[in-house]
Amino acid sequence: MGRVVGEPPDRAATRAGYDAIAAPYTATFRDELARAPLDRALLAAFAELVGPDADVVDAGSGPGGVTAHLRDLGLRVRGIDLSPGMVALARREHPDLVFDVGDLADLGVLGISDLGGIVAWYSLIHVPPAQLPGVLAGFHRALRPGGHLLLGFQVGDDVVHHDEAFGHRVDLDFRRLRPDAVAALLVEAGFAVTARLVREPVPDSRAPALPQAAILARRPAAGDHQAETPA
Repeated sequence: MGRVVGEPPDRAATRAGYDAIAAPYTATFRDELARAPLDRALLAAFAELVGPDADVVDAGSGPGGVTAHLRDLGLRVRGIDLSPGMVALARREHPDLVFDVGDLADLGVLGISDLGGIVAWYSLIHVPPAQLPGVLAGFHRALRPGGHLLLGFQVGDDVVHHDEAFGHRVDLDFRRLRPDAVAALLVEAGFAVTARLVREPVPDSRAPALPQAAILARRPAAGDHQAETPA
């Protein structure tokens, strides 16, 4: 799929890059979650908070491994990804789950609303800083009051550019993020931040050897206390 009319160039580049590397990426990172017990614990906590009766979206679902894990935790979940190549692969790998092509910055275009939970597991790393507030505001709109959001990302301040990956030409930027900065953006978007975790790299992981962060947040419901203000 080529560039969509009016689409920012970074999104077209991200789509094309992941279309090109969908198969080798999946083969390389297929067992990554199995290596990360703290990540699995966070996903389990998220599943418990959301409960089995609410709809959940895995925003930036890639080959569908996290989506399937959430399903195994008892959630009613579907995957959304920008890359048609990734979506096609996820459908083959997990034929019992629903995966759609879509932009995590535009969940409303897909008619997605009233969600009990959203997971964006290492998908915000491709969003330029100027677009992050809009993406988080979109997540807020898509969640029902009391709904939960779980984010995962690498910690840092730099942007790593790749013009080659798995033997394919790509144009991909990987942005590291600071937990406090992301928490502040979440509060600005109307969320209450309920938990933050920073862990060291998992031994023998195929991911970059950087600290990894996760943030759990909630769209406040009527009667909740005021959303957290970062220190």
